[in-house]
Amino acid sequence: MNTQPTILLADDHVLVAEGIQKLLEPEFQLLRIVSDGRALLKAVEECQPDVVIVDISLPLLNGLDASRQILKHNPAIKIIVLTMHSEQSFVTEALRIGVSGYVLKQSVGSELVQALEEVLNGNTFISPIVADQGVQSHADEDAEGASEGFAHTLSSRQREVLQLVAEGKSIKEVAAILNVSTKTVEFHKTRIMRQLGMRSAAQLTKYAISNGLITIH
Repeated sequence: MNTQPTILLADDHVLVAEGIQKLLEPEFQLLRIVSDGRALLKAVEECQPDVVIVDISLPLLNGLDASRQILKHNPAIKIIVLTMHSEQSFVTEALRIGVSGYVLKQSVGSELVQALEEVLNGNTFISPIVADQGVQSHADEDAEGASEGFAHTLSSRQREVLQLVAEGKSIKEVAAILNVSTKTVEFHKTRIMRQLGMRSAAQLTKYAISNGLITIH
């Protein structure tokens, strides 16, 4: 019987994923590697891992919104965000959601295994580089006044629509992915543009990039 902790990895960079796999294999059981946020949600339900390691910048559904959905339905699962984003707004949002760890990709070799050990023991692990910026104390503040960044003025559904539109999906494709009508997608898109004071898809894409919903590789 395999008693190794089970891991699910979500990263759309093949070389990064392969490197992480080699790093984990001696001590942990890597159940699956997925490359987008919606595949991650499905894999979590199928595999029920001990820990999910997730990048923020995932296609179809970003890592933070995916983490929010995972913890809503599977609160016992530990989540470690593994990302290039060191900005305080991203770390604060991750901690607000309830993730157990936040590791920068630049430190993965020296910190990921340590982060896994910490979160499996019920602790929280934050890369020292970002912890030194006072992120943890900032995250402990009243979360009602959410920090700027990560599209806080939008609802979760609006962020989903915005991300898919910014990735170049048609209204019909967005409707199919979200399992809603095209009219519903049009409604959300119109409301997003009105809320943000924007008039073009290019402006929406720029906003999505600057808020970490999508990334340009």
